[in-house]
Amino acid sequence: MPMKNIAMLAGKPLIYYTIEAALESEVLDRLIVSTDSPQIADAARSFGAEVPFMRPVELARDDTPGIEPPIHALEWLAAEEGYRPQYLMVLQPTSPFRTADDVQAAVRILQESSADAVVSVCEAHDHPYWTKRVEPDGRLSDFLSLDREYPRRQDLPPAYVLNGAIYLARAQMLLQERTYYARDTYAYVMPRERSLDIDTAWDLHLAELLLKETEDNEAG
Repeated sequence: MPMKNIAMLAGKPLIYYTIEAALESEVLDRLIVSTDSPQIADAARSFGAEVPFMRPVELARDDTPGIEPPIHALEWLAAEEGYRPQYLMVLQPTSPFRTADDVQAAVRILQESSADAVVSVCEAHDHPYWTKRVEPDGRLSDFLSLDREYPRRQDLPPAYVLNGAIYLARAQMLLQERTYYARDTYAYVMPRERSLDIDTAWDLHLAELLLKETEDNEAG
C-alpha cells in the first residue's frame, strides 16, 4: 500500500493519529519523524513533529530491517547535533488506535522495572498451539510439538503477538545489540481494539468503520 502513512483515515492522514498520541502523552522530549518522502515530512511538520533529516533511500526499501531507521536516527542526531537521548521510542504510523495513555504506560513499565526495552503486544487471535502445517503429500500435522492436548480454547495458555504499536528501548542498548529483544525486554499488553496495524487497503477500511462506530456511540 504505497504512501500509506499519509493515506486518509476519517479525514486526516494516518500519521496524524500517531503524532497526536505522542504529543498528548507529554512524556517524550522530542518527536522526530524519519521518512524519505517530502510529502510525509510536510504532513508530519504540519502536525507538530520534527523532521531534522531525510531518511536515506537505502533505508526506505520494503526489505529494510525495521531496526535500521531508528539506528540511523540515533547516529545522525549524535553526529549532527551532539544529541544522545537515553531512551528511544518508535511509534509506527500504522497503529492509529494507540493512545497517549499507551505511550505513558510503556514508559512507566520501563522506569519501574529497569528494563532494557518494552514492546507492545496483544493477545493472539489464532493460538500457535492450534497452528497446523500441510505436508508435501497433503497430510495435516501439528506446526508445534505439544506436550499435551488442548481440546478447548479456554484451556490454552495465554499467547501474545507483537502489535507494532510501541517499541521502547535504552538507546545505548539499541546501538550495541541492534535489537529490541534483549535479556530484559518487557511486554506492554494492549487490547485488540487498539492493536489494529494498517498494512492493506482493507485494514484502512476496517479502521474507518471502527472510528465511525466510535463516533456514533459517542454522539448517541
